Amino acid sequence: MTNFPRSVSKRAAIDIALEAAGCAGTILLQRFSESKQITMKGRGNVVTETDVEVETIVKGILEKEYPDIPILAEESGGELAIDNWLWIIDPLDGTRNFASNIPHFATVIALAYNGEVRIGITHDPVRKETFHAVKGGGAFLNGQRIYVSDEERLADGILGLDLSYDDQGGADSLEIIKSIWPGMQTARIFGSAALGLSYLAAGRLHVFFHHKLEPWDQASGLLIVEEAGGLVTDRAGNRARLESDGIIAASSHAHAEFMELTKQSAWRE
Repeated sequence: MTNFPRSVSKRAAIDIALEAAGCAGTILLQRFSESKQITMKGRGNVVTETDVEVETIVKGILEKEYPDIPILAEESGGELAIDNWLWIIDPLDGTRNFASNIPHFATVIALAYNGEVRIGITHDPVRKETFHAVKGGGAFLNGQRIYVSDEERLADGILGLDLSYDDQGGADSLEIIKSIWPGMQTARIFGSAALGLSYLAAGRLHVFFHHKLEPWDQASGLLIVEEAGGLVTDRAGNRARLESDGIIAASSHAHAEFMELTKQSAWRE
């Protein structure tokens, strides 16, 4: 098990991170039914004042307890340091859903050491579901152990994905679906990669892939899926890392079948 840095209050890092995620969720629920000020960051990519508000509060909690650990966060930025401890935050994964009053979004908090995620939390305040993992300790949903699906055939499974913000990425993602169809039951587009990965870890999906993600989108999910017994790789089949720009998550059997069926696709080449 990991020896985590000592907090100011001497509480465990996982407890502090879970508290911060809970505070984030409380604010998200309060703001969800209110009118929202939306700013476009790019095609299909938006930010609301709530993103910034939640990020500020989460950062404040973590900085108070760990003043010497840097933070990488979606809205305020930071460096992807891979030579020490690093907090990674996505205050609102699924902002487009949130801004459109679609109740499917989450807060991501992760703690990495030397580029490896050691704590991962994905908190869905709407459904009151908190997915978390500590390196070497398993993956959990509201305190109950979770595992990836043991379904071996994609033909009997559900595939999850999100479309890219750019046209080519979206086209490549749809090509992946076409290369597998009809060799799967159905597909789901979520609008939150963090929840897609968590659903995969809980056995609700059989494969989840994304054309391109940022470190804060996938930080918690990388660990949660692995601790649930799954694989998360890049498009070449190598173990995914924080800097990986495209990922495939699945059980070992489903992953192998996915890689075989999609090997001729533009995204995989």
